[in-house]
Amino acid sequence: MSAPLHLPRRLRTALTGFVTAAALGVPLAVAAAPAQAAPAADWLHVEGNRIVDEAGTEVWLTGANWFGFNATERVFHGLWSVNLESITRSMADHGINIVRVPISTQLLLEWKNGQAAVSSGVNTYVNPELVGKTSLQVFDRFLELAEKYGLKVMLDVHSAEADNAGHFYPVWWKGTITTESFYSAWEWVTDRYKTNDTVVAMDIKNEPHGTPNSSPRAKWDSSTDQDNFKNTCQVAGRRILAINPRVLILCEGIEVYPKEGVSWSSTNEKEYYGTWWGGNLRGVKDHPVDLGAHQDQLVYSPHDYGPLVFDQAWFQKPFTRATLEQDVWDPNWLYIHKQGIAPLLIGEWGGRVGQDERQDRWMTALRDTMVERKISHTFWSLNPNSGDTGGLLLDDWTTWDAAKYAILKPALWQDGGKFVSLDHQVRLGGAGSTTGKSLGELGGTVTDVTPPSVPTGLTAGTATTTTLPLTWSPATDAGSGVDGYDVYRGTTLVGTSSTSAYTVTGLQPGTAYTFTVRARDKAGNVSARSAAVTATTRSGTNPTDDPTSTPTSTPTAPPVGACSVTYQAGTWSTGMSVNVKVKNTGTTSVSGWSLSFTLPAGQRLEQGWSATWSQTGQVVTATGAQWNSALAPGASVDLGFNGTHTGTTTSPTAFTLNGSACTVG
Repeated sequence: MSAPLHLPRRLRTALTGFVTAAALGVPLAVAAAPAQAAPAADWLHVEGNRIVDEAGTEVWLTGANWFGFNATERVFHGLWSVNLESITRSMADHGINIVRVPISTQLLLEWKNGQAAVSSGVNTYVNPELVGKTSLQVFDRFLELAEKYGLKVMLDVHSAEADNAGHFYPVWWKGTITTESFYSAWEWVTDRYKTNDTVVAMDIKNEPHGTPNSSPRAKWDSSTDQDNFKNTCQVAGRRILAINPRVLILCEGIEVYPKEGVSWSSTNEKEYYGTWWGGNLRGVKDHPVDLGAHQDQLVYSPHDYGPLVFDQAWFQKPFTRATLEQDVWDPNWLYIHKQGIAPLLIGEWGGRVGQDERQDRWMTALRDTMVERKISHTFWSLNPNSGDTGGLLLDDWTTWDAAKYAILKPALWQDGGKFVSLDHQVRLGGAGSTTGKSLGELGGTVTDVTPPSVPTGLTAGTATTTTLPLTWSPATDAGSGVDGYDVYRGTTLVGTSSTSAYTVTGLQPGTAYTFTVRARDKAGNVSARSAAVTATTRSGTNPTDDPTSTPTSTPTAPPVGACSVTYQAGTWSTGMSVNVKVKNTGTTSVSGWSLSFTLPAGQRLEQGWSATWSQTGQVVTATGAQWNSALAPGASVDLGFNGTHTGTTTSPTAFTLNGSACTVG
C-alpha cells in the first residue's frame, strides 16, 4: 500500500472531517471495544526535537514500563496479586501519563489468528471482572481503564517469542517468527486500534543487539540486509503508518557501531563503539530512518542504565553528569536532540537506589538531563519482579518504593503542582482527580517571564584532592517558584541541584577552579550568574592531603528548633519503607550533619540511601554523604531507609541534628 499524500498536520486533520465529542459538548464515553472507539484529538507528531499534539502544543511523555504480556503468562505480571483497575489508577495518581507495554510477536500472532487463551496469571478473586477473559480481552480492558484515568499506551515488541527471557535473543526473528511475520503482527495490531487514540505509540523492537563476532546480531546501515535494524524499523514504520498515519514510531538503537573506517565485516570488538543494548544510535548521523511522507511521526528511543545493571567502563572511573554527557550520551544519542534531528524518548532507565552511590549519582544525572531538556521517558519498571532493577512497586504490588519514586517524581510532567495527562479531556487520575489535570486544562501561554533572583553567598567548603563542596543562599522567585540551580565551572555546566548546595567531583589535585551558580524557575527562566568563587583542591603531597584519607571537619550544630524533620513511613506485612526530609530552618549553614532518632520497639533498620545509616539498640543514626553533607539555610535533603517491624508501625517522635532538637513536620 502506498503512503497517503503528506499534508500539513492541521490541514490533514481538517480533511478527515471529524469533530471531537468535547467540541460538541458531549461527554466522552469509554469504548466497549476497540473498533467502536471514537476518533479524538489526542494523536501526537513531532516538530524538530519536540513531540507535540495536533494543535502544535508541546507535550512531555513521562511514564513507566509494565511487563508481562511479553512473558509466558501472556498478561501483566502482578495480576496474580492485585486488581487491574487499582494498579492502573495508582499509576495515574502517581503521575505516570504513558505506559510502555512489552509484548511478544508470538502473542500478537496468536491474537491475530484467534488463538487468544485465558491466562493462568490472573487471580480472579481480586479481579472478578476478568473471570473467563482471554489475554486479549484483558488488554482491551486495560485500554478502557487507561482511557478512564487519562493514561496513554505505547506498545513495545519486546521479544519474538512469549518467553520471560526472550529479550536476551538479539534480533526480531527467531524460529517460526520471520521478519515478514514480525511486520504482519505490527500491521494487525495497528489496524485493530487505529481509531483508539489511547494507543499513541509503537516501539518497533526492544533492544536489538549483538557483538561483532556473534551471530545473529543487529547492525545499522543503509542496506536491506535482514540484520539491518535501521531498515527493519523503517519498513515496519512505513507499513504501520500506511494504516494509521497518526501514531508515533519509536526506533531504538543497537549495541555496537563500527569506528571510523571500519566495516561491519570486522569481528574485532576493539574496532567498534559499544554501549547498552538498544542504546547505540550513532548510525543515525549517516543513516537516518526515513519514514517518507510521515517523517513527522519518528522518535528515536535509546535505553540507558547504571552500574548496578552492568559496571560499564565509564562507571569504573570518576564520573559526573558532565562526563556522562560528553563521553556516553552525546556520541550515542543525545546529539540527536541537540541537533534537532528528532525527539528522544528514553524507553528504559532506572534501577535500585540506596545500594551504590554511583548508581544514585548516574540516575540523578540522567533524570536532571531529561528534565532540563524535556526529554520523554518511560521508567523501568513498575514491576518489583524485575531481577536487576526492582520496581517502583514493592513486593506487595501495592506500596510504592518511596526512595525510588522520590527520584522519579521530578521527571514526571507537572504543571502548577498537578500531574499532566496526554488526554485533552480526561485528567490524569480520572474525571474527579484533584492531583492531575488534562492537556486541555494546561493552557499554552507562559505567563511567568521573570527570572529568579541571583544566588548570593557562594562559598567553597573544605576540598579533597578531587572534590569541592559549594553552598550558597537560596534564590527567590515570585512567579512559578525556584526549581533548581545550575553549577558552572567557567562556562561549563558541571551539575544541577535542587538545593542550595552541590559537591563538584572529578577534579584534579592541586588545581584552582572558579565556579558560579544560576537559579532556574519552574517556567524555565534562568537568573544571571552569581559572583564567582575560586578554590583549590588539595595537592595530595602531605599526609593531610592524602586522597585515601577522609577529610575532617568539625560538625556545626544548629540552634534548637533551627531544623525540621518530616518522617513518612509506608508499611506492609512485616516490612516498612521510610522517607525522611531534613531541612535547615535556621540562618546559618550546617556542615557534617548527623541525624539521630529512636525507633519504637520491634522496628529494625535494614538498609538506607542518601546517607550512612547505623542502628545501636533502637537508636538510628544517619550521617550525610560527602555530596550532601552541607545544608545551607533553607536547604533540605531527602533520605530514607527500608526496615522491618513486628506489629508496631508508629513513628519516632523526636529527632536531633548534630545533637540539637528539631521540630517534627
